[in-house]
Amino acid sequence: MRQNPSFAMTDVAELRRLIDENPWVTLVSHTEDGLVASHYAVMLDGGRDDLTIVGHVGKPDDLVHGLGERELLVVVQGPHGYISPGWYGDVAAVPTWNFVSAHLSGVPEILSADENLRVLERLVDRFERGMPQPRGLWELPNDEEFVTRLERGTVGFRLTPSRVVAKRKLSQNKPVETVETIAREVAARGLPLDSALADEMRRAEEARGRR
Repeated sequence: MRQNPSFAMTDVAELRRLIDENPWVTLVSHTEDGLVASHYAVMLDGGRDDLTIVGHVGKPDDLVHGLGERELLVVVQGPHGYISPGWYGDVAAVPTWNFVSAHLSGVPEILSADENLRVLERLVDRFERGMPQPRGLWELPNDEEFVTRLERGTVGFRLTPSRVVAKRKLSQNKPVETVETIAREVAARGLPLDSALADEMRRAEEARGRR
């Protein structure tokens, strides 16, 4: 990802929020057969305040990626959307795309079966808690045999990134009045990610002290 210092995202707390709010990520590896990519949910490693994430892949994706043997790139994609040049007013402008994204790179650590099981439990609980009737990993009709078989079909990993490239391109290079106009137009468009993108634009402006 080409970086622009004006759009660089370096605040660890904000990066943690990005990961927590956008857990569905892309895993990319460079293998002897070329590039491979998979898609899985991850989460921040509990009890830590850095950018360490934990997750799992289903077998045989662990072999496809050479998990634990080579560098893994984790792409976190936040809110994004098309920006019309008509929203800049009566000035020369071209279309663009606003987005928030982070690339976490490093060699992951393979989790033991017990650690992997705890991660699977946390992952289920994380998404089930928003359900009207949450159903945990160990709740009936799941039994120990079923859960054990499920764990054996996955490989858990922990990644403490050795390199982080994150970008928050949200029209920060435009006058504050223009940014607010764009955020308002984005929110009014009503596409699935538009409200979140408008919120990110306003949040970035607040962080810069321009709102």
